[in-house]
Parts: sequence; C-alpha cells; structure tokens
Amino acid sequence: MDNSKITIRSPHLEGAEVSWFAPICNGDDRYLGERSMDYKSTFENASEILLTADKNGFRNILCPSSYQVGQDTLPFVSAVAPMTQQINMLAAVRCGEIHPAMLGRTLSTIDHILKGRFTINIISSPLPGEESMSSEDRYQRSREVIEILKQGWTQDEIDYQGQFYSMKVPSLPMKSYQNGGPLLYFGGYSPAAVELCAEHCDVYLMWPETEENLRKLMENMSAKAATYGRKVDFGLRVHVVVRETEEEAREYADSIVSKLEVEQGKEIRERALDAKSYGVSRQAQMRELSEDDGYVEPHMWTGIGRGRSGCGAALVGNPDQIVEKLNRYMDMGIRAFIFSGYPHKEECERFAKLVLPKLKTFSMPIVQGKVGAEEPSTPLAAGVRI
Repeated sequence: MDNSKITIRSPHLEGAEVSWFAPICNGDDRYLGERSMDYKSTFENASEILLTADKNGFRNILCPSSYQVGQDTLPFVSAVAPMTQQINMLAAVRCGEIHPAMLGRTLSTIDHILKGRFTINIISSPLPGEESMSSEDRYQRSREVIEILKQGWTQDEIDYQGQFYSMKVPSLPMKSYQNGGPLLYFGGYSPAAVELCAEHCDVYLMWPETEENLRKLMENMSAKAATYGRKVDFGLRVHVVVRETEEEAREYADSIVSKLEVEQGKEIRERALDAKSYGVSRQAQMRELSEDDGYVEPHMWTGIGRGRSGCGAALVGNPDQIVEKLNRYMDMGIRAFIFSGYPHKEECERFAKLVLPKLKTFSMPIVQGKVGAEEPSTPLAAGVRI
C-alpha cells in the first residue's frame, strides 16, 4: 500500500495505543434493541468495565458524552480515577457546556488526580436544544475553548478576545499536572472540523470505513496539518467481535442484531445529538455499499450500525484475522485504537485474552515537555504495562 502522503507525529513508535470504551451513555447490551437492566449505565456497571480494562492491560479508555442517556462524563471520570492503577482516561468534552476557564480548572483537577494519565476527546456536537448554530460556528466555539485551555496550560495569564469568549484572568487555577496540558483527541469530517484538528489537536480519531477511505482521510488531514507546520497521529474507533474461529465470530455478530426491528434501529440512531452529522452519514453510506451479509470488506461488518449512531461497524474474525487487520491499519499509520463489544465487560476480557497479547502496545506518546513518555512495549501478557 502506498502511504507516502500520510505523515504522523510519532513515526518512531511501533505498535499502538490499544484502548477500550466505557459505556456511560447506556450503550451496553447483549442484543441491540433489547434493553436489559443488567447492563444499565450505572456507576457500578460502567466503573466495573473501566477497571476490567485497567486490570487487563488496555492503555486508555474512552468515556463518552451524551445528554439524553447515561451519566455525565467528568464526574464519572473524577470518581473512578482514584480506583485505577495504570490505564489512561480519555474524557469526552462537549465544547460550550462549561465556561472555558471553569472547564480548565476542572480538567486540571482531574489531571492532578490521575497524575497525568489523562487525555481529552474534543467534541463539537450541538448542545441539547441548540439548533440554530452553524457547523462553522460550532467548530469556531471549540477552537476558542481549546485556545483558552492552551493559554491556561502554558501562560501566566489568559488574555483572550474571540467571537464567543472574551476574558482576562490568571491561569494558575488551570495549571495541569502535565506540562502543556493533556493530549487532545478529535474526530470530525467537515472542512471546519479538519481545519480545527490540523491546527490544534494531537490525535485524529476516525470511525471505521474501508481501508481506501481511511487512507484518503489520513492523507487529507496530513496535508492540512502541514499547512500549520504540524503533524497529527491517527486513531480508529471501532467495535470488535473476536472468537476462536471465524465462523463463531460471524455467528455472534449476527446474533447482536437478531432482535432489532428496522424502525427501532432508526429511532436509536436518530436520538443522538450528532445524528445528522456528516460523519454519521458516512457510516450510513458504508452500510449501503456492503454486501448482503453486511461486510464491506474482509472482516469489516457494518451490521452493527443498524442499531446505533456514530461508530457503526465492527471487526469480525478469529484472533489471527483481527491481528492481521490491525497490523494493516498500523502499517497505514494508525497509532491508536478504541475498541468496544457487546456486552462490553465480557468482550473486553475476551479481547484481552485472544488478541491483546499478540500486539505491541504503548500509551500514546507524550509531546515535548510532558510527563510520563513511554517507549513501545514488546508483546505482553494481559495486565502488564511497560
């Protein structure tokens, strides 16, 4: 494969940051469309999944954000942080929800609690009830939030004049544990989103697509980041179904949506705040391109997108097939993976047993001046962190 147009900020690192997903937004079930109180998003259930990922050697965990269902992200992260041992935490922050200076103080507090094991997923989706703001304005608001945070992390004073925020305040309450602040992960496909990531963020997160389409997204982002004299790393958020044999994996994948009605799936997809985003539409287009069995390319199954918004495909196969697919992604330049499965705790343990020991893993490289930089590990038994 020709990846000559893709540039990444950490080409010297082999392997990947392998992360799991904490379903704090009521996103856990055995069967999509069939709600079970056993999987309801409570602090007890979600924290158990997070701690399972920590115990089994995952390097980071995404804690998402949603208004309609589940729990609030930052209180959840703050509450579970002291229970963790080694895992990083990737907290989704919906820009505009909290005044940027107060947000900076909150993020700084969590960063100190975690002693730097903290990363941030920048979200620019509409706020609840917000319908009039254009996509360009939403990303401008996010840009201003990021720029204020960066002033707080790196300067003695915040002195900012923007379209949405104007302030002049001391930055001491915002000083993070990590010099220069936590790494910023970001996902978005519109021109305004790509521009924002290229200018300010560290890891560009993509949802699953064909390898060809992923490569095009990476080439486009690499070119845009170069205009700012920057490089970004790339990440992939994707579900996974792994079993001892491919036949077992495909049977289990089919079972996940076996009780899902068409209209029920549509209702689930459309209730999310980002249901009308360009990224979600790309997931729908991929489903339309797939074969009758839902596979758009080998081991990439789009059926799971029938019952959820956002990330709408899963890697399906036996351990060697999953590892081979991940190695292809890593050869392209993808350096971070965020996996999930149904139900999340059991699939976290299964992935840790069948796949994780076969992968080289590291915590996402820390940019210059930050604490805790790590070199890549050799393949490790689950639960071991280098």
